[in-house]
Amino acid sequence: MHSPARRRLIKGLAALAPLPFVARRFHGLAVADLDPALLRALGAAILPGELGGEGIERIVAGFERWLAGYREGAELLHGYGSGEIRRTGPSPALRWAGQLRELDQAARKAGGKPFAALDLPARQEQVRAALQGARLAGLPPVDRAPHLAVGLLAFFYGSAEAADLCYGARIGRNSCRPLDESSRMPLPRAGGR
Repeated sequence: MHSPARRRLIKGLAALAPLPFVARRFHGLAVADLDPALLRALGAAILPGELGGEGIERIVAGFERWLAGYREGAELLHGYGSGEIRRTGPSPALRWAGQLRELDQAARKAGGKPFAALDLPARQEQVRAALQGARLAGLPPVDRAPHLAVGLLAFFYGSAEAADLCYGARIGRNSCRPLDESSRMPLPRAGGR
């Protein structure tokens, strides 16, 4: 026979079993709650203008795919010679969806217009106001960014496209070039301004 204390323990442990499924469900709901038009308006406000409309769309769409595929507790790559195994943290989508809504609400409160309808300088000012007081010493890992705007920037600046844009050349960071091309200078960035 089982004692009442043991039954309570088993019930408590059984209740904990579906937590990853519950967390994944909340993550999916939060990702679905991110308004694509607002996210693109944010991207246009914070990403480099040199990307142009198509480039900003490409980066924001990539960020959306990254966020949709995010899995809490997934094993991360570790550095060469390091035995430490790190894992992803809780989904940032939950707090980021709220921050995107807050940007829209602040814009409506300040000027009666939704965030996406503001001109570029007004959207940039709204983002500056939202980030005021945030202490950042560089860009954090994307999933640990304290604000959606910082997460989107960290996503972009961690990409090969950002390195190419910064250097004005097709460097292709984290891609393999044949050894016989290693001594050649990278070609100029296509469409560079």
